[in-house]
Amino acid sequence: MQTQGPVLGLDFGTTNSVAALGAAGAPPELIDFDAPDGRDAVFRSALCFWHDDAVRGGIASEAGPWAIAEYLEYPQDSRFVQSFKSVAASASFETASIFERRLRFEDLGRLFLDKMRARSGGRMTAEPRRVVVGRPVEYAGSRPDAALARTRYDAMFAGVGAEIHYVYEPVGAAYSFASRLTEPATVLVADFGGGTSDFSVVRITAPGAARRCEPLGHAGIGIAGDRFDYRIIDRLVLPMLGKGSSYRSFGKQLEIPRGYFADFADWSRLALMRNRKTMAELEQLRRTAIDPDAIGRMIAVIEQELGYPLYDAVGRLKRALSSGDQAHFHFAGAGLTIEADVTRAEFETWIAEDIVRIDQTVDRALAVAGVTAAQVDRVFLTGGTSLTPRVRAIFEQRFGEDAIASGGELTSIAHGLALIGQEDDLAAWSV
Repeated sequence: MQTQGPVLGLDFGTTNSVAALGAAGAPPELIDFDAPDGRDAVFRSALCFWHDDAVRGGIASEAGPWAIAEYLEYPQDSRFVQSFKSVAASASFETASIFERRLRFEDLGRLFLDKMRARSGGRMTAEPRRVVVGRPVEYAGSRPDAALARTRYDAMFAGVGAEIHYVYEPVGAAYSFASRLTEPATVLVADFGGGTSDFSVVRITAPGAARRCEPLGHAGIGIAGDRFDYRIIDRLVLPMLGKGSSYRSFGKQLEIPRGYFADFADWSRLALMRNRKTMAELEQLRRTAIDPDAIGRMIAVIEQELGYPLYDAVGRLKRALSSGDQAHFHFAGAGLTIEADVTRAEFETWIAEDIVRIDQTVDRALAVAGVTAAQVDRVFLTGGTSLTPRVRAIFEQRFGEDAIASGGELTSIAHGLALIGQEDDLAAWSV
């Protein structure tokens, strides 16, 4: 094993990002980041921009929990961007309009990493000899371009370390889980993030073996927590903003284009709707709409930068439904107030189509690995969306509750990536 210099495991997530630092012969340690309320190993994958004449270029920025704090202090004078990892493989995404600037994906990514490094208490400032970055098995988006995402990732992570390696995120989680096992096992790892659900089947050998983990097969799908959020917004919010209504054009009544509502319900695109072209189009729709007040409410939510409060309201509902059979949804802002009682059964009906597709992706992972469900000894669930009861039920029904393990839902991938980075040869894991 190489002994010179640390290795960095970096889980750049749709919702949260986590880093772990490993030195030769020592277990990796999670990096704690400075935050307004203390230090935390979980750093929100978010950016906030605002005008400031005291900084070069006149636009200041922050990331992580600091981005949220800045946004909450001056929401209407900010641009709050979250879930931007979701557009990494999207050819239709070229730049984000941030005030007078146009930023590419890699510009957003490098800025985010710079801010993350600055809040690491110096632990990410020294260049590690090797950086192992997690990537999804399947990128988010309707037609994801993996080659484009790789190009963008290369530009984003250039200069972070002497060597950059990419490893499937569930394989990183598998390596972390392997450190908890004392016997050989065939393990299905299910990683549920904000943008994607990824699965890897891994054969884990006994402790002390020269090669602890052998990946057997992988599959993924661009459906996860953000898609569940979309279902909630589609049911509870969009009807109040004009979805399904019509506008007048040359004596005809036409349905308002659904693309506006699809963008509004997508966290990676909502903040980007606040640009001159889109706002002008929405204003034109408002003037010709059968229900102009509804379109007016959409315009107000966008103009007043209420994406984060809406995200927070949706997140609170999901968390409450993970622990109870019923929860209350509340959102207020821009002249819009929505109150609704939602049962877990209703929510599970809304996401039923997504659950079927996730279930089918598990089938695909097993088929690629050449393994049957009966040959899987353990199932390791990780990622925040793995806490959703209906998601967990997929695996309880297939493999039995006793086979399921969890823990470190937000940190296991970074920990495992750093473990992989300590190996002599990364060829078996790099993609």
